[in-house]
Amino acid sequence: MTPTSAPTPRTPFDRGVGMVPPRGTGLPRIAGLDGLRALAVTVVIVFHLSPGGLPGGFLGVDVFFVLSGYLITRLLIQEKVVTGGIRVAGFWQRRVRRLVPALLLVLIACSSAALFLGGDVLIGLGAQVLGALTFSSNWIYIVAGSSYFDASVPELFRNLWSLAVEEQFYLLWPVFVLVVLIRMAPRARVVVLLSLAVASAVAMGLLAGPGETTRVYYGTDTHSFGLFLGAALAVVTRWWSPRVLEWSRRARRTLGILGSLSVVGIIALAVLLEPGDGWELRGGLALVAVLTATAILAVLVPGSPLARVLDFAPFRWVGERSYGLYLWHWPVFVLVVSALHTWPRTGWGGWALGSIALVIAVAASAFSYHFVEVPIRRDGFRETARMIGRQWRASGPRLAGGLAVVVLVLAGGTATAAAIALDPGTSESEAQIEAGIRAIEEGSVAPPATASPTPDVSSDPAVETPSPSSPPDDRRVILGSQLTAVGDSVMLAAAPALQAAFPGIAIDAAVSRQLSAAPGILQGLRDAGTLRRFVIVGLGTNGSISRDTLEQIRSIIGTQRMLIVVTSQAPRGWIPEVNQTLIQFAADYRNVELSDWYGAIQPHLDALNRDQVHFGTTGSAIYVSALQQAVDRLAVLPARRPPKSAPRLIRRRPVSTRTNAGSARN
Repeated sequence: MTPTSAPTPRTPFDRGVGMVPPRGTGLPRIAGLDGLRALAVTVVIVFHLSPGGLPGGFLGVDVFFVLSGYLITRLLIQEKVVTGGIRVAGFWQRRVRRLVPALLLVLIACSSAALFLGGDVLIGLGAQVLGALTFSSNWIYIVAGSSYFDASVPELFRNLWSLAVEEQFYLLWPVFVLVVLIRMAPRARVVVLLSLAVASAVAMGLLAGPGETTRVYYGTDTHSFGLFLGAALAVVTRWWSPRVLEWSRRARRTLGILGSLSVVGIIALAVLLEPGDGWELRGGLALVAVLTATAILAVLVPGSPLARVLDFAPFRWVGERSYGLYLWHWPVFVLVVSALHTWPRTGWGGWALGSIALVIAVAASAFSYHFVEVPIRRDGFRETARMIGRQWRASGPRLAGGLAVVVLVLAGGTATAAAIALDPGTSESEAQIEAGIRAIEEGSVAPPATASPTPDVSSDPAVETPSPSSPPDDRRVILGSQLTAVGDSVMLAAAPALQAAFPGIAIDAAVSRQLSAAPGILQGLRDAGTLRRFVIVGLGTNGSISRDTLEQIRSIIGTQRMLIVVTSQAPRGWIPEVNQTLIQFAADYRNVELSDWYGAIQPHLDALNRDQVHFGTTGSAIYVSALQQAVDRLAVLPARRPPKSAPRLIRRRPVSTRTNAGSARN
């Protein structure tokens, strides 16, 4: 995220609405925009560092995009008005001076700390550092298939994907403005910019789907609507009068009300919007961009009350340091979690980990702002280098300070190179997932020859169920031949154990899969005649779920099949609601059972990997045991009597035969 500084030249346009000179710089500043930056970085930090505090806090990135699009385009237009042209090379030089020093400090410091900790935090570090230095992180993650909402690998610099999107925009945008935009009529400029914004948002919505979340979320083309919308604001407000008397009271009041409601709306969406809902990519984030644009318009109104509120000193302090806060908070959090991996990631443990990371991130960003960002932005690289060089000709503390800077830079660079070189290549979770994939591909997923063929239960409800008194091996084979399991990477990690417990089980699992993908998968299996009697669905790790999707799944498999839904364990904000939804859904239907993976693993969190999602042998045994209990409960259900009236499936079993639903509450 890049809070952009205002331009140096002063023109009548500079003295536009809402501008006050910041202390000590003489540069114009738009009152209230720092408050919007503070809001954006706060919701992102709470989303990342708290256990479910703001499930939709990732939308703060889109607030930043609109702000950046507005400020950058305003800079370019103003330069054209003042000088008659745009120095593209000078613009890029200012961007490098503004962004790169703080970025290098984060890369060196956090990579050095990762070297000290070792393990999974070194996974893919070389590609991440390369992506950060070339501002191509988003495309590297797309190629690698890395999801923003996946925790199987603790990517140290995952948050830099948005910086890459902005920098790619900065690289191309001044050329576009110089060659195309300024040659157009004013109205045509607005039409073009709004058209680009709409095209980007529509592309995100149309391309979003199962397996495409990473592509549309990280893609520069599909996630640039906020930047284009902000650019359109810069063009529209170019002719706004800075004089209060030239505005009608009604116009100022209307924009003020709309702006205030927009800020409230952004906060509400940060609470309500959840990854995995689907609509966040099909209009939700575009709505955030529109609300942000409306808030900016309200701030630009002369004498704006909203601007005064957002210019409150603490908000301004956070906003001025929002770039550093965004850079530091995520890698620091990953490092803290890695160092204290035995702490629980929910409840008191989650809040404690987030608080520790927040304190470190605030201190680091404050240091970076005062001793790195401001000096280099003010004096430039050459003057800063000369100043450091002068320390060598000094004596006493100044010489020691200069020597310390050089030693720290050399040591940090060496440690970063060593951390990249020591990349283990595969995390423990990835190794377990890959073992599961191999087990599915190489193992017997079709029923063994000794088992009877899987019947079409949609036409023959009287399928023979293995008796509890049957020999254990025969019973396992018969059950395995009647099981279809659809899941995510958690199920992949358990795949070898599932095949051992249920020989012949058919497993369809994939990394980062969400519940929204299940209806299509199950419909395909049913159409192909390969959907079995017992259907297991374990899809709640990677995003929120909806009751409607569960009802759709039940409709697809039909009332003659049995459905088992698996609760989820992960340090994610949506997990409590996911589990509660599954508990209630299982309680509502006779042919739906709950496999309480969450409740079963809580006394044994030490059996989980550092990500507190995946597991090895011990965790697999617990996962299979919870599933075995659910299968056993369904397998002994008596046949359902034909209803005398309109069918209404309700649970008739004693409460004692069911899993204690309360144990799965998060």
